Amino acid sequence: TGLTTGQRVVTVQQGPLYRTEGSHVTLWCKVSGYQGPAEQNFQWSIYLPSAPEREVQIVSTIDPSFPYAIYTQRVRSRGIFVERVQGDAVLLHITELQDRDAGEYECHTPNTDERYFGSYSAKMKLSVIADTLTASMTPQALTLTEGDAVELTCEVSKSTTQHTHLSVGWYHLQGAGEQNAEEILILSKDFILKPGPSYEQRFLVGDVRLTKVGSTAYKLFLGGVKPSDQGQLYCEAAEWIEDPDKTWKDISRKQTERTSLVVMSQGKDLSVDIAAAESSLSEGDTLHLSCTVKTLKSSSRHFQVIWLLNGMEVARVDPQGVLVWEKEYEERAKLGQLRAFKPSNTIYTFIIYEVGLRDSGTYHCSVSEMKTPGDRHGIQTKLSSGIQVNVKPIGYHMRLSVSTSTPQVTAGDPLILHCEVQGATSPVSVQWWHLPPQLPGPGVLVATLEQDGSLRWGSTYQDSRTRGSLRLEKASSGTFTLVIPNTLDEDDGGQYRCEATERSRGQSWTVEGEAAVTVNSMGLGLQAMLRSRVATVRYGQSFELICQVSANYTLEDVPASVRWLFQPSPPTSPYHELVQVFPNGTVTWVTAQSHFKGKAQLTKADTSFRLHIHSAVAAHEGTYQCEVEVWRRNILPLGQPAASTSSNAVGIKVVLPESNLQVATKDSSVGITSGADTTIECRIVFAQNNSQLAVTWYLLPPLADGSPLQIIRVNYSSIVEYGSEFSSPAQKSRFLSQRVSSNVFWLQILSGNLGDQGKYYCVVEEWLWLVDGWYKLGEGTSGRTTLEFKLPERELQVEKTNNSISAREGEEVTLHCLLQGAHLPDTHLSATWFQVKKSGRDSVLLTLHHDGTIKYLQESLARRLYLHRPAAGDFSLTLSRVERGDAGVYYCQVQEWQQQAESKDWALQASACSGYTQLTTTPPGNAVGCR
Repeated sequence: TGLTTGQRVVTVQQGPLYRTEGSHVTLWCKVSGYQGPAEQNFQWSIYLPSAPEREVQIVSTIDPSFPYAIYTQRVRSRGIFVERVQGDAVLLHITELQDRDAGEYECHTPNTDERYFGSYSAKMKLSVIADTLTASMTPQALTLTEGDAVELTCEVSKSTTQHTHLSVGWYHLQGAGEQNAEEILILSKDFILKPGPSYEQRFLVGDVRLTKVGSTAYKLFLGGVKPSDQGQLYCEAAEWIEDPDKTWKDISRKQTERTSLVVMSQGKDLSVDIAAAESSLSEGDTLHLSCTVKTLKSSSRHFQVIWLLNGMEVARVDPQGVLVWEKEYEERAKLGQLRAFKPSNTIYTFIIYEVGLRDSGTYHCSVSEMKTPGDRHGIQTKLSSGIQVNVKPIGYHMRLSVSTSTPQVTAGDPLILHCEVQGATSPVSVQWWHLPPQLPGPGVLVATLEQDGSLRWGSTYQDSRTRGSLRLEKASSGTFTLVIPNTLDEDDGGQYRCEATERSRGQSWTVEGEAAVTVNSMGLGLQAMLRSRVATVRYGQSFELICQVSANYTLEDVPASVRWLFQPSPPTSPYHELVQVFPNGTVTWVTAQSHFKGKAQLTKADTSFRLHIHSAVAAHEGTYQCEVEVWRRNILPLGQPAASTSSNAVGIKVVLPESNLQVATKDSSVGITSGADTTIECRIVFAQNNSQLAVTWYLLPPLADGSPLQIIRVNYSSIVEYGSEFSSPAQKSRFLSQRVSSNVFWLQILSGNLGDQGKYYCVVEEWLWLVDGWYKLGEGTSGRTTLEFKLPERELQVEKTNNSISAREGEEVTLHCLLQGAHLPDTHLSATWFQVKKSGRDSVLLTLHHDGTIKYLQESLARRLYLHRPAAGDFSLTLSRVERGDAGVYYCQVQEWQQQAESKDWALQASACSGYTQLTTTPPGNAVGCR
């Protein structure tokens, strides 16, 4: 069916098209008969010859993700892009055509119509052919005189199989930029010659012509060159192909290299140059000057040359080569000291043998062009630029340079200095001087080498034991090398001066130069870093400490020693030395560190020292440090070190075997009557078979502030130690520790009293013998056992009022304890006085037993305590010679006892405690108040 109004039609550029690889290609596409927005979208795809049925998406105006991976990068970099010509027409650009771009291209327009009606895509084929076009021309630099002619040849060829045409054009370029190129003469693809606008008239008269020579050569003839032709000339060839739409398209263009053209105006082409073989001379040298005439067609022209010194004529050479000297130079010329001649029509030479100081100055050569050889006046004259010639006295050209291959060294390294003398005409003598950095003045003489080769050393450098065997050598005809094998310290740095003296004809000439060297202290940058791969090791494991030494110089061949230091943990003293390794490998152990000797391995590798400890024990736990000392190289004996440094500290912790000790932790209670014995048990649930146990018993009094009191300790060697509160003989006799089996300890309390009340517990420690001693592995704490006193049901009536008493130190004071009411018949009474300690435990002072005997439990107070009984129920206590430490709280306990009929034993029937009495002491002489 035919198309109707409103039917969409997509049209694409007619194919097939042939384009060369690497060229910039455009394909157009447009749509008509569409509905919707004026700006339509386009999508380009390709069907490759290898898969003609498979669509490969290239680029879209609407969807950035449209390209397949093979085209994504080229689309992103705008190697392929779509240019919108108008709303319904676009151009597809491929900026650099590739061989793989050959195929069938499809242009598709997404539907914007109310319904599908018409064509939505169109296809065309693109073939990629090789670019075979070549264009070449030999580049030249031409200088012509106005009116001359020039011919240039351009070689153009192609080998395209398709039918194509060639165009060849010649262009003239003045200044920079291709846009300034103007056409000279073009042979079009239609074989029509067309001159550029500036060359039309010259083309018509035949001064601009193009001739084809053979099948590939195109020759340009440019006659009667003008100054306006000056610039660059090149050839450009283009290959053209006819597309299916009958239009011609250039598919390749090539330009040749360029020929530069300089056009000289008639009569203005003369120039003159003057040159000297050497312009800085010494007396007796030879001066050689040349004058060069530059012009066109020089062989047919005639020149006269005049040599000038400081503007005054010296000599002239006429066009026929005749030489005329000025009068004052005639004598020297006769003696053969001066020469002037003409090697060619453009080269003129002037020579002075054995120049003197009078020959210094500025030389010129003046060139005049004569119309004929015999003319006396020139048609043009050019004066060369001036050349300054300096003649110096003998020795003036002597030059000296000082260098060093060791500009920065470390003490002990060698210094190597070079003194190079140039320009001397006879043997020289050389002196080396040292200018220390901190010593002003002329310097210190190092060495002198005379012209005859004799060598003398300065007084400071004569002893080879100080800096080694110094050398001063003549390495070549003009180079003198000073070698100082061993530098001492920083003072060997500074400036080293070389002086060279030449003597000739009764005169002398001295030149000098200096070089700076720096001698660094061996302590510069010297550092020691100590490290270990582990900070914690188990008992019996090995560990290694690495002492890494670094400096601002090479350490490999520097004599060095390392001292290993150790501080045990916890610190008991400063660091002490373990061992020292000397540069010769000698190892010295400190006797006191025997637990290291035999377990330590010492090694050295490059710039690191290693201390390897085998089978670590607890005594190896602590902090380690290394100290490094260095000496200057090649110095024996070593003497004092040149520098030293200490490393950082590294801590090593030795973890002992784990303890599995378990102690029963269940709380319990024990009730006893006053005066009775009792036992507190401490049970071990688990302990290692080869370990030893230590047990410590503690009491936490009822009124304590949380700090337990140590009663007794039995260590792993069964040595007994009592706490301060239980250290009196009376207390030691009442508190006993006993191990009744391998896993049970008892604390026995004899004749218990109220002061023994509280909570008891044990702390068990597990100890193990580990090679070099006993070590505590762990500990466990038992549960608490509460000791309570069972009081009789009947209570005595004792005065319970609390009161306070003040007494001067040295006086006597009475503390009252009164029984109120009668006690039972056939009963006896006992009384015990207590002092409440700061620890919270009630300490027994004395006890009046029911049989009338008195027992003093505080031996230090026994002589100052008196128990007066003015009545049967009065148990008042008198304290004589009151001391400051007597201040505190006191109370008494009264008990009633009755003898049993059968057993004859005495049984407690009743008990009571008095009120508290607060005793305050004052220094002698102070007023005492009582309340």
